[in-house]
Amino acid sequence: MNSFPADIYTEPQGYSINTLENLGPLTRLAGIWEGQRGLDIKPKAEGPKEQVYTECIEMQPIDPQTNGPQLFYGLRYHLHVTKLDQVKTYHDQVGYWLWEPATGSIVHTLTIPRGMVTMATGKASANTTQFECIAKIDDPTAGIFSSPFLDYAFKTIEYRIMVTILDDGTWSYEQDTVMMIKGQDEPFHHLDTNVLTKVGEATPNPLALEAMKKPS
Repeated sequence: MNSFPADIYTEPQGYSINTLENLGPLTRLAGIWEGQRGLDIKPKAEGPKEQVYTECIEMQPIDPQTNGPQLFYGLRYHLHVTKLDQVKTYHDQVGYWLWEPATGSIVHTLTIPRGMVTMATGKASANTTQFECIAKIDDPTAGIFSSPFLDYAFKTIEYRIMVTILDDGTWSYEQDTVMMIKGQDEPFHHLDTNVLTKVGEATPNPLALEAMKKPS
């Protein structure tokens, strides 16, 4: 049973327009980040292969979002990964991190240009320093959708990401993409980990920027 209100149309009133001040556990993710210590364990025909990588993640605040009475604050992100000393893209990903203050819900969406879309969800308090989001292939509200080839050959059945905010201002993630690979009986755990260091600040969301321009 859910706890949704009977009135599904009326939008919340009087909320803050400053997203950066209302991101809860996502607050310290806002900005531009680089990670030089990425480790990827991926499937190959001969068995699991370890691959080191570097990445840049840009997370910028969006204006508050409403679904009827729901209110979300969030970050739009672009993640770009390369192998060491290479220019060619190793992994590219876009999506949103969303925070619903009323329920403590986190929503993490991701899209990659190999034909996959995922939405993972979790729960956290506003001041937590660690949280996890999970998606499963049979979950209608936190699920996984893949292109025909990926569904046939590398079927993702579960996705988990654990984010940890560290005391030195960095943050890390541990990501587990669980796949059923054609010809194998057991699930394969495609693992990715990295530590991110801030290299640039976030830009306030459009509504907040417009308010800053007005005379006080």
